[in-house]
Amino acid sequence: MLLEALTPAAAEPEVTRPDPAKLVEGDPVHTTWNVEDENGLYCGIWQSTPGAWRATYEEWEYCRILTGRAVIEGDDGSRLEVGPGDAFVLRPGFSGIWRVLETLRKDYVILYR
Repeated sequence: MLLEALTPAAAEPEVTRPDPAKLVEGDPVHTTWNVEDENGLYCGIWQSTPGAWRATYEEWEYCRILTGRAVIEGDDGSRLEVGPGDAFVLRPGFSGIWRVLETLRKDYVILYR
């Protein structure tokens, strides 16, 4: 299909939790509606309930926050607070903590090279 709607109704949700070894606080539940999954390109909508976990990126990820709030803290001391309407890019090599303060929903595009 050359054209797909990017809505939760467009895909079956996948429900996961962070790896317990990476969990920092809380019991966040992640729901992902992955619309595209082909040739190293992924996009869809992702949601998380409050909590914090360690994350390491080997890929590029563009995100736009639809609802909720989070703080992303890099191991290098960087810190980004995000909320509705904010957009940002996580680059390969990023390592740090995702801290979801209010149930967060974002749309995303991930590219593995």
